[in-house]
Amino acid sequence: MTFKLHTQETAPADSKPLLDNSINAFAMIPNLHAVMAEAPKVLEAYQLLHGLFQNTSFNNDELTVIWQTINVEHECHYCVPAHTGIANMMKVDGAITDALRNRTELPSQKLQILHETTLALIQDRGRPSDAILSAFYDVGYENRQLLEIVLGISQKVMSNYINHLSETPVDKAFESFIWSK
Repeated sequence: MTFKLHTQETAPADSKPLLDNSINAFAMIPNLHAVMAEAPKVLEAYQLLHGLFQNTSFNNDELTVIWQTINVEHECHYCVPAHTGIANMMKVDGAITDALRNRTELPSQKLQILHETTLALIQDRGRPSDAILSAFYDVGYENRQLLEIVLGISQKVMSNYINHLSETPVDKAFESFIWSK
């Protein structure tokens, strides 16, 4: 199945202002957004979820742990490199990104527990074990953060699945971060 990478000229009318949002946020139209532009409500929903998740109680390291845990688990050829580049822009320690990409231990117990909880939510379809939840709460997280992880999963399911369907090409800006399982 072939998907079009829309531009401002080819996008449906309702997607054009959304692509303007992409340009304002990223100084470009990421290829994922170019694909999503085919369905304006999909692009709108994704941008909304992205903005909401970025404004949760998580800091940049934690956002990266959640995003990349999901991306790596879903084996997203597009989002892993994109979020590696984004993590660099957000000044996230490269040791965090490397650990997530390589599925090795994270540099702090709190981030490791966040990773394990996110992974359990994905793998167990929202039914993490009591042990996972106890560890999550023991390092200082609360119900709020548990619900916010679900928001992050919602955002990444959209992008990861669409990237699988469309075989979205990695943007030039992120080509140096290419990843595969």
